[in-house]
Amino acid sequence: MTQYDNTNRGVLFDNDRKEQDSHPDMTGTLNIDGVDHWFSAWWKDGQRGEFLSLSIGKPKEQRQEQRRAPEPQQPQRRGNRPSNAAPQGRQGGYSEPAQQRRSSSGFDDMDDDIPF
Repeated sequence: MTQYDNTNRGVLFDNDRKEQDSHPDMTGTLNIDGVDHWFSAWWKDGQRGEFLSLSIGKPKEQRQEQRRAPEPQQPQRRGNRPSNAAPQGRQGGYSEPAQQRRSSSGFDDMDDDIPF
């Protein structure tokens, strides 16, 4: 059987999955310099009668890669810190300056000499 060179050729078929008016009436592929692209067409009415409005999409391989769902990412907290990372400069939910203020005030109720 003879092999055909389909470079710089294309084909359109009726779009049997059209659900809205904005969806193309015809879809297919178009080969441009050896790269297959998506090809769409819409029937329109103009001053001089009916015509086809055409659109050439990204290469098929690029569009198929974009359709793949991206891997889910961990939610981030404020400051782009991962949610499982310990906050820096904090211990036990208190900031260090607050702990230093408490111990540097000279009052510590556990050093009391009264036994009650």
